[in-house]
Amino acid sequence: MPNKTKKDKAPVKSTGGGKTNKDASETNDESGRKHAGNTPPPTQLTKIKYPGQQQPLIKKERRQNSSRFNISKNRELQKLPLLKDATPAEREDLFVQKLRQCSVLFDFISDPLSDLKWKEVKRAALNEMLDYLSHQRGVVTDAIYPEAVGMFSINMFRTLPPSSNPNGAEFDPEEDEPTLEAAWPHLQLVYEFFLRFLESPEFQPTPAKKYIDQKFVLQLLDLFDSEDPRERDFLKTILHRIYGKFLGLRAYIRKHINNIFYRFIFETEHHNGVAELLEILGSIINGFALPLKEEHKVFLLKVLLPLHKVKSLSVYHPQLAYCVVQFLEKDPSLTEKVIMGLLKFWPKTHSPKEVMFLNELEEILDVIEPSEFVKVQEALFKQLAKCVSSPHFQVAERALYYWNNEYIMSLINDNAQAILPIMFPALYKNSKAHWNKTIHGLIYNALKLFMEMNQKLFDECTQQYKHEKQKEKAVLKDREVAWNKVNDLAKSNSMGTDPLHYKSSGRTL
Repeated sequence: MPNKTKKDKAPVKSTGGGKTNKDASETNDESGRKHAGNTPPPTQLTKIKYPGQQQPLIKKERRQNSSRFNISKNRELQKLPLLKDATPAEREDLFVQKLRQCSVLFDFISDPLSDLKWKEVKRAALNEMLDYLSHQRGVVTDAIYPEAVGMFSINMFRTLPPSSNPNGAEFDPEEDEPTLEAAWPHLQLVYEFFLRFLESPEFQPTPAKKYIDQKFVLQLLDLFDSEDPRERDFLKTILHRIYGKFLGLRAYIRKHINNIFYRFIFETEHHNGVAELLEILGSIINGFALPLKEEHKVFLLKVLLPLHKVKSLSVYHPQLAYCVVQFLEKDPSLTEKVIMGLLKFWPKTHSPKEVMFLNELEEILDVIEPSEFVKVQEALFKQLAKCVSSPHFQVAERALYYWNNEYIMSLINDNAQAILPIMFPALYKNSKAHWNKTIHGLIYNALKLFMEMNQKLFDECTQQYKHEKQKEKAVLKDREVAWNKVNDLAKSNSMGTDPLHYKSSGRTL
């Protein structure tokens, strides 16, 4: 066992064992959100703002686009009475009328100034219903379910605009402005209303499942390819709530998220919502019951690991790494397959991507069991030796930071006999040969730790390294002597290049 204990992990709980649904053995994944450390990293929504005043801020033109809405023919909306002014007996019918009124669609792109009066009527009605749903009791009745789901479906389920990045170029949240949805003034309120509807204490899944069905979920998943990050953020929360409340839809949701990932990995390499879908899955994985189903293990090995090879990995890597670590905390026996899979997809010529792999690998090593570490140590440290020798100083620097991790050092200490002979040549050579002085300091630190760890083994590795270098020098010297002989022979025969001359003189070619 290592000298240092593993970093504390959140206890794994499982509930719902008495439920009859086949997915009820999985805990409600919302329980994982009770602890801040158990939540997946949030997807970055907007461009980072740098506070430095010396650098001028260049205001870029905001890119707007609009989905293909089926604009309603009759758009002349009449302002209805306020819900608070209606009698209790009239409120349900009035609420339904307002929901139907909000199902009217307007044009925001070809003529944004058209129908301003009626657009404002719809906006006011949505705001009023939001407030009414939040503060009144007895609002969500059986008659409201079809109308609320219908209104959401008409407003949201549409054909998304063509991608502004058809070649799948990597979106950089720090540099690129996202393409925003022109109809957002209404879409935002519809999303807020539907989310408030799902989260209402009066909401009951049993009557709602007639309308929130597989077709609804499939159309909802299609919207995750929207280029507007604000829309994807709402979709992420809504899908998470549906997954938590509708047990019968859980397997279906997971299956179709898998299909999106398969298409993304092996066909298009372009999808805008991968980070958000992984963020949802991070919470879902956190609620998986033990032992893990075979379906979940296949998802880890056949979906999450191949996601590492896509060129746009940096857009969703924090969420992906979180999902992988969650799996290994649930089932440590998967560690060997995961690490060998990472080594299989390890980037060869993309240094920033290599740094991401090193970040994720350290997170995995933070939770690895000592027995699993022994299985992968040889392959793992052969790759780390290559990283330490990398001419890209950020790669070498990130690999050498492993020697600042106490738990990793305790694992190395317990297995120094196997690890030091692998790492020593790379460390010793680059302590003198690497061009970056920062790397020199980090390498000296690593060598010092190895020396303090096992002085005798360190001396043996030093002698072995020097012996190998002498052998290499001897081989090079012998090779040089041989080439010199060939060169001299060629010069001596320069006057007699005709093969007949060689035959008559008794020489052989």
